[in-house]
Amino acid sequence: MRFTPRGTRFFDLLADAAKNLVTATALLGDLVAADPAGREAIAKRLHEVEHQGDELTHTIMVELNSSFVTPFDREDIQALAAKIDDVLDFTDTAADLAVLYRIGAFPPGTDVLVRVLCRAAELTASSMPGLAKVGELEPFWIEINELENEADRVYRRILAHLFEPGGDALEVLKTKEVVEQFELAADAFEHLADVVQTIAVKES
Repeated sequence: MRFTPRGTRFFDLLADAAKNLVTATALLGDLVAADPAGREAIAKRLHEVEHQGDELTHTIMVELNSSFVTPFDREDIQALAAKIDDVLDFTDTAADLAVLYRIGAFPPGTDVLVRVLCRAAELTASSMPGLAKVGELEPFWIEINELENEADRVYRRILAHLFEPGGDALEVLKTKEVVEQFELAADAFEHLADVVQTIAVKES
């Protein structure tokens, strides 16, 4: 028999962490649309958001270590926090590399990939408060999986464009490394949704 505490501390912390995903992916969209000269300020702001996420992840870990009873298995709460943190890390890395590599215009389709990430972030942020009734979140993990599939398709089209004959090899490699971080962020969203689905199965 599982005893679920009345407190909502973990739900609130995870919801707060997920809100950072909305901010981070929106900033990623700003970065892609900006002129190269304007990207450093955006990357700095995104790094601040990532740092806030690190602090929330640390708080969740402290709460886990000091709580006798948790609403879900400890490893599942830890996994949720880690996957949210992964998304933030990938967006932060993408922005940092875009500045360091002095990426020019992003290839066609990058804006579409960012919109997929923004949608995934919005879904995650709106769904985390519903963890108390995790069995009702099936539409969340289904749509996240669909979005990840869409991200895969868009990413492949971007790669096809990048590797067209005539491109500068070094610029192609640098741009590919940056855009790859977007795809990794999409994968992390899917992994996060998989954890939610696992929790739902355990709680059913």
